[in-house]
Amino acid sequence: MKNWAIDINCDVGEGVGNEAMIFPLISSCNVACGGHAGDISTMTQVVKLAKRHGIKVGAHPSYPDKANFGRVAMTISDEELYKSILNQLQDFEKILRQESVKLKHIKAHGALYNESAKNERVARLFLDVIKAYGVKVPLYAPFGSVMASIAQKSGYEVHYEAFGDRSYNLDLSLVSRTLPNAVIQDPTKVLEQVLPIIKKSKIVTISGETADIEAQTICIHGDTPSAFQILTYLSQQLPQHGVEIQK
Repeated sequence: MKNWAIDINCDVGEGVGNEAMIFPLISSCNVACGGHAGDISTMTQVVKLAKRHGIKVGAHPSYPDKANFGRVAMTISDEELYKSILNQLQDFEKILRQESVKLKHIKAHGALYNESAKNERVARLFLDVIKAYGVKVPLYAPFGSVMASIAQKSGYEVHYEAFGDRSYNLDLSLVSRTLPNAVIQDPTKVLEQVLPIIKKSKIVTISGETADIEAQTICIHGDTPSAFQILTYLSQQLPQHGVEIQK
């Protein structure tokens, strides 16, 4: 049987407090940097815990919008957004240096992730911030996205990301969280979605049609209510299907 390897990542440091439970089950994490959630204390706690578990640590900057958990596109000037993202990354970098942990990747959060996936202006602004930040690490971005294309042309390594616990539209956009069935909570359904992504580069969309997709990393949101159950099931089932979680 052919073997596959996949990175399993989680968005963490967002106030849920389940990191100690899920870190043994994943290979990388994206730490909220204070934009949509988190502060110096939570970032420090999560980085220390990730270090203890040997988890790859990534920065997870967002629109500066804790009221909406960074999941609504903000009306904000480019200058303000640039400054906010840079400050988030710099604050996180101080903690990484303090804890002697290397930054492994950067992944935008929520509405910033979705906007940069389709909006060239936002994608270029995000990359300009990363350039100013001065640490060149892989970016997690959706397959076929504007962000991925511009980043690759700019010399950045991109790891395509897919979501195990979110439903997709045919154009590979995520089904809006305002709609039913946007979040997949049943671990068996998550496995059904994830296996074809890993093995066949295919995904069954919300309409029942199949779309092409590529992913080197699969995200399970840390704030999905059944995240621990999903990750436990995946850690048990993926090896039985020839898929290794890549630590």
